[in-house]
Amino acid sequence: MIGQVSYPEPIEAAIAQLESWWQSLGERYLFSNYSLSPRSLALLLLQKDPGLWQILEQDQEQCRHLEVLITVTQNQLQQSIGLAIAHTRQSQAQAIERAVLHETKQVRSSFAEKLHRLTVNPITGFPILVVILYYGVYKFVGEFGAGELVDRIETVFEEQINPVVNHITAQVVPWQPIQDLIGNDYGIITLGIRYATAIVLPVVATYFLMFSLLEDSGYLPRLSLMLDRLFKSVGLSGRAVIPIVLGFGCDTMATIVTRTLETKRERLIATFLLSLAIPCAAQWGVILGLLAQKPAALMFWGGFISAIFLVVGYLTARFLPGSSGKFYMELPPLRLPNLRNVVVKTWVRMKWYFLEILPLFIWASVLIWVGRLTGLFDLIIRAIEPLTFALGMPKQAAPIFLYGFFRRDYGAAGLFDLQQQGSLTGNQLVVAAIVLTLFLPCIAQLQMLIKERGAKTTWLIVLFIFPFAFLMGYLVNLGLTFFGVNF
Repeated sequence: MIGQVSYPEPIEAAIAQLESWWQSLGERYLFSNYSLSPRSLALLLLQKDPGLWQILEQDQEQCRHLEVLITVTQNQLQQSIGLAIAHTRQSQAQAIERAVLHETKQVRSSFAEKLHRLTVNPITGFPILVVILYYGVYKFVGEFGAGELVDRIETVFEEQINPVVNHITAQVVPWQPIQDLIGNDYGIITLGIRYATAIVLPVVATYFLMFSLLEDSGYLPRLSLMLDRLFKSVGLSGRAVIPIVLGFGCDTMATIVTRTLETKRERLIATFLLSLAIPCAAQWGVILGLLAQKPAALMFWGGFISAIFLVVGYLTARFLPGSSGKFYMELPPLRLPNLRNVVVKTWVRMKWYFLEILPLFIWASVLIWVGRLTGLFDLIIRAIEPLTFALGMPKQAAPIFLYGFFRRDYGAAGLFDLQQQGSLTGNQLVVAAIVLTLFLPCIAQLQMLIKERGAKTTWLIVLFIFPFAFLMGYLVNLGLTFFGVNF
């Protein structure tokens, strides 16, 4: 019933031609050591199997003949030889499945199959992705999480918690430096815990809820399949979609997940792009909330960061030797997300993230307090101010880049404060958002980079990212001013 897989005519003709001179070719190059049929070996040669081609490299004439055969075969097909072979095998497997399985819920199965085809086909898959990004990211995370929820919790801190903390601290603690450590502008409670609870937590919660819904529905593996060809242009395979998507939640966690990628080259490219162009949930959620009222500015920011991801990734892939790994992934069935699964996943991720981020925000507040007490903080800010002016921003923006060194989302939260005070124009918000997105990895990610990629590679990444982020901000500000664009 199964029989031999019948490939498109150009591939079958190429297989027949290879089989006709296979015996002499096999004896000459010891292909007989392979426990495969001549037809299977011919298919591997047509797909340029590295092992077989390494054997053939000793005879340039045979390599040229085979290259000509592959080129002629490719020109007769509408897609690559490898893709045509894969599609033919998939169709054969589906035919066998239909022949031997009896579906009791045929209507539902048919709908799920049609939905699957829509999500993996780039023509329909990208519009579906845009809809998910609009309603899941822009409306739910951006407007609801970073807008509505943040505003409500921030109001509670500003009107109720912070004044009480400042009053009690002033009454109980007689020393001004200790008062500044706990409350006032940069205190552990009034700044560190406020940032972590009022600005970061609502964004992280809404993002992880959306991510858990997509994960439990079976959509993410299909997104990996659809983006495989695009990711190959930046030296990655579709498998890298998972750590990249996780990076939109937490770059530190995503850096760990790059271990699942096949080659050292892919792991290096993925961690570099995560450090450069992938904002974490709290960071891009805050930026999304800041720019949500200016759709043109938001689209410009998103388009610019996407372009940086693709261009820098493409150049990195051309610079590093090697090729993208092969991509194979089992596709789970599409289904309606299970509410219990979604709630448990969201809660576990929120708990893990909050327990990680709260101590870091507290330590950031302590370091800022020490810096201000010793004068080091003001010295660093004065050194940053010329860079801030070069970006066309007021000097009040200098501290947010210093915050961003402790955590990029900490810097984004500082940007949120400036926007609430009305200190930044639309253009300044865009420039600051771009620089903070491309800025240095946070301390936690920096530690993980050293652990995963080594100190030398990590510092090379840092030495590239720091000037690159400010250079891109400077060029964007220059371009917006030159063309008279105002967001």
